[in-house]
Amino acid sequence: MRPELLARLAENVPRYTSYPTAPHFHPGVGALVYRSWLEALENGDEISLYLHIPYCDRLCWFCACHTKQTRHYEPVTAYLCSLHAEIATIARIVGGKAGVRAVHFGGGSPTMLKPEDMVMLGKALRANFDFLPDAKISVEIDPNDMDDGRLDALAEIGMTRASLGVQDFDPKVQKAINREQSFLQTKAVVDGVRSRGVESVNLDLLYGLPHQTRESVSSTVAQALTLEPDRIALFGYAHVPWFKKHQTMIDQAWLPGPAERFAQSQLAACLMLNAGYEAVGFDHFAKPNDALAVAARTGCLRRNFQGYTEDHCETLIGLGPSSISQFRQGYAQNMSSTAEYGRMVSDGGLAAVRGIALSDDDGVRGWIIERLMCDFAFSAIDLVERFGEAGQRLLLKASSTALRDVEGLLELDGDRFVVPAESRPFVRSVAAKFDKYLETGKARHSVAV
Repeated sequence: MRPELLARLAENVPRYTSYPTAPHFHPGVGALVYRSWLEALENGDEISLYLHIPYCDRLCWFCACHTKQTRHYEPVTAYLCSLHAEIATIARIVGGKAGVRAVHFGGGSPTMLKPEDMVMLGKALRANFDFLPDAKISVEIDPNDMDDGRLDALAEIGMTRASLGVQDFDPKVQKAINREQSFLQTKAVVDGVRSRGVESVNLDLLYGLPHQTRESVSSTVAQALTLEPDRIALFGYAHVPWFKKHQTMIDQAWLPGPAERFAQSQLAACLMLNAGYEAVGFDHFAKPNDALAVAARTGCLRRNFQGYTEDHCETLIGLGPSSISQFRQGYAQNMSSTAEYGRMVSDGGLAAVRGIALSDDDGVRGWIIERLMCDFAFSAIDLVERFGEAGQRLLLKASSTALRDVEGLLELDGDRFVVPAESRPFVRSVAAKFDKYLETGKARHSVAV
């Protein structure tokens, strides 16, 4: 990539797993609004559930998730009581109107739960919600947590996709991020979930980590490919020590610069493409027959708080502290403090404390950004057909303002606005600049990770 283009695009911008992004959430959307959106669900709707486990038994220094380390299980037990209470409350409000299409367990480390607690959680979900026959259940796994009991528990709750954090297999890199995990350890977990009938395995890899080089990235990708994962997510490490204090354990001098980060990401991508994986968006790769790759090829790819997905549910209900729910009407986020969250849900209450209701303009922009992120393009005709006058108004701004200001990063091809191939690795920056220039002072762009 040309150095001047790299400099122009190598900036911290939102992940765009929502639009508007979380920095624009406000206290005006709280428990009462959240309840009204839950009550507005209609018979026959399909929903997804996200369960947040905000604990880890060790703290990885690269992590930017909402979690805390605990060496004792008592706080986890207390938290699970709160989570069960919230599940029951949400289910009463939804009232059986909606069927569950997908469930995602994230964290933190969901796999630090004792096997019996994971099984109880799975049973509680099925007792309170109506699961569709082909519902998908995915779990984020820390291989260091795993044993036969936990593997059996995940099989018992019906896990269909295992997502394993790898990051990098180089011992020097692992030590620098406090995430020591051998290849054989990872392989044992992959073999374990597959022997129990799990149909899909995802591996998370990172580039831009301390002491990481192109050689270590190449070696990590080569080892990961021997495990034949169905999907691979390739993320760039975001160094934000002002936001996550534990990242101060990583010396910034150990980090590769923008040019080296880009070289690492492109090397990893080439290795995966050469191995027969298909690119999905800007940071995922999947085997050609995987549902994610099929969605990308057919224009059905979506983006939500877990990243790229083939899940088409309009409603995602987040359970647990800091979890974000998505509705047709907007977004609602739970209290982040685990203790305060527990108090709020203990007597049948809801924990939503902030969010945002979507305006017509938000809906149009959100659709455009999702299509840029998923397809690297959007159609003006589709825009107007979908959003009518609101889409037409924004299209006029895009044609007269944004294309000029985002020159070289977005092109007009017939009725389609297209991100050129050279800029696609930085499509988030393209989307941010496009949004910013549409209407100065009113754009939802916020420079944040």
